Amino acid sequence: MRIVLATFGSLGDIHPVIALGLALQARGHHAAIVTSEYHRERILATGLGFYPAAPDLRPDDEALIRAAMDERRGPEEVVGYMLRSLRQTYADYERAIDADGGADLLITNDLAYAGPILAEKRGLRWASQVLSPLLFLSSYDESVLPPAPWLWRLKVLGPRIYGAILGAGKHAAARKLSQPISDLRRSLGLEAVRDPFFDDKYSPDLVLAMFSRLLGEPRPDWPPQTVVTGFAFYDGQELALPREVEAFLEAGAPPIVFTLGSAAVFDPGEFFIESARAAILAGRRAVMLVGPSASRLPPSHPDVGVFPYAPYSQLFPRADVIVHQGGSGTIGQAMRAGRPMVIVPHAHDQPDNALRVRKLGISETIRRGEYRAERVAAALERLADSADAHTRAAEVGVLVSREDGARVAADAIERVFR
Repeated sequence: MRIVLATFGSLGDIHPVIALGLALQARGHHAAIVTSEYHRERILATGLGFYPAAPDLRPDDEALIRAAMDERRGPEEVVGYMLRSLRQTYADYERAIDADGGADLLITNDLAYAGPILAEKRGLRWASQVLSPLLFLSSYDESVLPPAPWLWRLKVLGPRIYGAILGAGKHAAARKLSQPISDLRRSLGLEAVRDPFFDDKYSPDLVLAMFSRLLGEPRPDWPPQTVVTGFAFYDGQELALPREVEAFLEAGAPPIVFTLGSAAVFDPGEFFIESARAAILAGRRAVMLVGPSASRLPPSHPDVGVFPYAPYSQLFPRADVIVHQGGSGTIGQAMRAGRPMVIVPHAHDQPDNALRVRKLGISETIRRGEYRAERVAAALERLADSADAHTRAAEVGVLVSREDGARVAADAIERVFR
């Protein structure tokens, strides 16, 4: 089959799609990714095909990231940004599926709004992909929604009442944001759908839930065609740790690793300064992954190593505790490494991910606005000195290390579409 995978986002969104594309290509399929121009070189380096699509959603667009990482309004900002380019995205997807003799299958992620419309218009077989359990907005889950972070506490009312409250919120969001989708569908001669962002966004044939069951077991109100695959990992595993990172690791005890992923790192605020102070207060060595254009860095200190990047798959297992923003990709890598965490959620699925990981007994959560050195140092000392947290994290690491989400997803694709 010739398969086009449509995605947008940060490396936490791109890496699972690369993993799936490589798994499909290893089975003899032709896989290509259509996404922002920003990711062209990274994708082509893997041997997968690449097609550009508008908008060029760049994690290094600091103004966009600041808006996107707003705790309450971030999701709405991102959706609005994507929908302003919806017609161009549709045209770009159309070129991608028509190239090289035509596509047999389209796979779309949550921000690829033009994909389901194109699949319906062209009669193309289609699967959808979800990276976080929050995106199902189940009435059986304590879902932490960025616009209403307190709402999860109403789950005690039961799935009928709680589900009705969630449904009202979904309806209000769809009514506010869906006009560009309705306009495009109308121009293509397609009927309107009631809810393009939630209940009506899934493929009728296959939904790939590409996260661990430790984060989210299937719920009665999930689409019945959902397959939970486990995490799909890709991290440039063929790359060695940078020499300077390796030298720092070899020079002393396992450090605390501080990272904000590949998007929030462009809007760090005082994160790295407070983190360095916290590590020094706790008497711990620290590795800080500050990104390619870091600002507001801490003063030099012999126990604090500051580096632009290191592959998580090789760094995290050598950490003592990992402090991060709670994105789905970072969560998966930290869980697989078997290390306790402090999670500092910014926006989107991150507060929900933080709650789910905390329920596993392997993390603490500190709100972004409360991230101060003294509070962080206290959390680090509790986790670093907790045998229970380390034991439970190691148990989680064993379970997640057995997951092969790319293989399970490829199996499901071949079972449903061949």
